[in-house]
Amino acid sequence: MILVLWDIDRTLLYTGDIDRRVYRELFEEVVGRRAERLPARGTGVTMPLAVRELLRVNSVEPERIEELAYEIVQRMPDQLGSHHEDIVREGKTMPGAAAALAAVDRRPDFVPTVVTGNLQGSAEIKLRALGLDKHLDLASGGYASDNSHRPALVRVAQQRAGGRYDCDFTCETTVIIGDSLEDVRTGREGGARVIAVASGTTPRHELTAAGAHHVIEDLTDSSQLIALIEGCIVSR
Repeated sequence: MILVLWDIDRTLLYTGDIDRRVYRELFEEVVGRRAERLPARGTGVTMPLAVRELLRVNSVEPERIEELAYEIVQRMPDQLGSHHEDIVREGKTMPGAAAALAAVDRRPDFVPTVVTGNLQGSAEIKLRALGLDKHLDLASGGYASDNSHRPALVRVAQQRAGGRYDCDFTCETTVIIGDSLEDVRTGREGGARVIAVASGTTPRHELTAAGAHHVIEDLTDSSQLIALIEGCIVSR
């Protein structure tokens, strides 16, 4: 069996500025003043690390960062959930994503789940709001709520999926599909082949230079994607 690990933001869906609204709202609630700067867009960094950076760049006292970061992270899924209607109204599915998810899910030898910089609650809210959860085994995923170090999430997903499907998933049977340099790094360091999608903020040549095994423009050709997943395993 092949474990297929989908990234979420800018690979499967895009929710615009909603995450940044959540950062801004929670910073003001927890810290007590407005944030002047927000995390960079489209980096793929896990949410706990982005929250720590948010606190640092807004001159929060170093000795308070861990305490405040923990409080903000704990509140993030509920705060995002309060924007459910905004996600439905403003969010969009990336080109070809729904059909690609369905094509992967149809393969009995593929186990489709996620490895994401989102917390598990946040990931589920986004995917369900846009109707993309039905082709994913979210219980097998690796989330930023498991570990803020993104490459470690590959092994989290491998172990969870392995237990659910009675299969020992390794770097030879795991493929990541994502749009950012963090997705490439996650696969290279965490133990997975990488199919990069140039649908985010990182251009194709940078994804290639970072070590992605394949780079595609988008997800509109499901047959091509299936062939590349198979090829990643055959050419290991």
